[in-house]
Amino acid sequence: MYHVFYILSAVGDKCTPHGGSFLGFPTWYKYLSGIETVNGQTSANVCLPKVVQLNDIWLIAAALLEILLRIAGLAAISFIIYGGFQYIASRGEPDKTSGALQTIINALVGLTIAIGATVLVTFIAGRFN
Repeated sequence: MYHVFYILSAVGDKCTPHGGSFLGFPTWYKYLSGIETVNGQTSANVCLPKVVQLNDIWLIAAALLEILLRIAGLAAISFIIYGGFQYIASRGEPDKTSGALQTIINALVGLTIAIGATVLVTFIAGRFN
């Protein structure tokens, strides 16, 4: 019986804020905990992110860094596509072909670094949360 009252007393204290993401990017408050409040217009419970300690600032910075790394990954994918177009347009000329292949290789290395860094940031920020 004690566990039921403990669980019911915890309701409303903490929640996980969630919201729409733009093009699949995480929100700036992805790693923050939230506090449940009542919306004055609709009288519905709303979960808002809360920032109460210095650790929360680092969690916001980690979420922003993750957004930037995902943008870097998209840039790398666009360079892979650009290198593919260069390769097609080279028409067998050795200099243009090697330049296009170098663009593709550099973009793949950048994409690998961006994915690895995103995974690392997600892992570390998830541990602090």
